[in-house]
Amino acid sequence: MNNTLANRQFVKHQVQLGAIFYISTSGGKDSQAMTILLERWVPAEQRVYVHADLGDVEWHGVQAHIHATLPCQAQLNVVRAIDKNGNDKTLLSEVERKAAAKPDTVPWPSSAMRWCTSDLKRGPIYKFIRNDMKARGALRAINCMGLRAEESTARAKLEPMKLNKMLSKAGRTIYDFMPIHDWSTTEVFAEIRNAGQEAHPAYAGGNERLSCMFCIMGSPNDLRHAARQNPELAARYVEIEERTGHTLFHKKSLAQIIATDGGAA
Repeated sequence: MNNTLANRQFVKHQVQLGAIFYISTSGGKDSQAMTILLERWVPAEQRVYVHADLGDVEWHGVQAHIHATLPCQAQLNVVRAIDKNGNDKTLLSEVERKAAAKPDTVPWPSSAMRWCTSDLKRGPIYKFIRNDMKARGALRAINCMGLRAEESTARAKLEPMKLNKMLSKAGRTIYDFMPIHDWSTTEVFAEIRNAGQEAHPAYAGGNERLSCMFCIMGSPNDLRHAARQNPELAARYVEIEERTGHTLFHKKSLAQIIATDGGAA
């Protein structure tokens, strides 16, 4: 936690300036630990909790878990991606749409083209922040995310605090802030335990990460665990892979990955 002092000073200054802290919580261990930390640093009236609902590809009980770990009376603002017809936009609905529009193009997201994150998480959260700030008459905000350097080389290169140029328009000043960017996994779980909380049950079942049940960034272990917990959803993914001729992972299907552990039964 080498950056704790700098982060604390940044938060203290922004609190004094009246910034609204938008705390994005996925239900995963990292956003849970971040939330616990920020609850010590930021007054309740300046904290706003937001969750991007991923629909049926989300791990079971995620929102119930978030509610159970937030302070009493705290409101969780749940946002969803909506298509041009006003329908919920989900990962699988987008995969189906892309496959129908361009059958020869891979419809799944990838590590290089993570449209699932931009369209289904970041976009709805940004929209909520803009609308909520307008309703409050607020001009300064902090977009808080539980991303950590230990997770990947790409995330290690991210700046823990940086002006969000996309949102800093129309008189708004908004920073992206990753208060636990330099934390280890051990420190994350320790923060949760010290607060008298538990992480989502998927971790006790062996998961390393918590996002979509069948995330493109998930380890084989996580994918097999997800298949055991939700075989019906696994079967939907496999059916789409077979029907479109495009696999979720490069040169390897979800069916092949989960089959090494006895399949989704």
